[in-house]
Amino acid sequence: MPEPHGLLRTLREDLDVVVERDPSVRTRFEGLWHPALPALWAHRIAHRLHRRGHRLTARAVARRARRRTGVEIHPGAVIGRRVFIDHGSGVVIGETARIGDDVTLFHQVTLGAVGWWRDNGRPPGARRHPVVGDRVVLGANATVLGAVTIGDDALIGAMATVTRDVRPGARVHAPPSVIREPHDENAPDPVRLLASAGSW
Repeated sequence: MPEPHGLLRTLREDLDVVVERDPSVRTRFEGLWHPALPALWAHRIAHRLHRRGHRLTARAVARRARRRTGVEIHPGAVIGRRVFIDHGSGVVIGETARIGDDVTLFHQVTLGAVGWWRDNGRPPGARRHPVVGDRVVLGANATVLGAVTIGDDALIGAMATVTRDVRPGARVHAPPSVIREPHDENAPDPVRLLASAGSW
């Protein structure tokens, strides 16, 4: 997951992945304007600063990236090669999260902790955030909380919430929405709902 082969090579791979995985991007030059790419590149720099003990500078880089892109990645998070953040807006990745290679994250994905009420009781340095394996796909608004592990090649569907380990290759889906036909006897009457809502 670290970048032993050099930062510039990693940044080039990030750009190549945008062109490969986003059908709306046709050239490398166009890929430079992808909204999530600056967030990922800023994190690559912030993470190196963080590892070298420049924590405040790393946080400043991360904060600026968050303001510009809507993507919040803690400088301590470890992100592998060829990670693609599609759209990006609302993505949150916590300090002790680890993301493998060739992972795809859609907008509003959260790799977070359970909460301070539990995490403050952990030993210093203990992991609080998820580990995501290689080639995992996390759909829009997927939420993974705590020190869980998502195995290689897993798929976490849109709107799914994960608080336990997921085996390699598994699929996690949120319950589908219920579609009620226009003349369904069990469907609530929208006129009555509006009337009752206005009565209080």
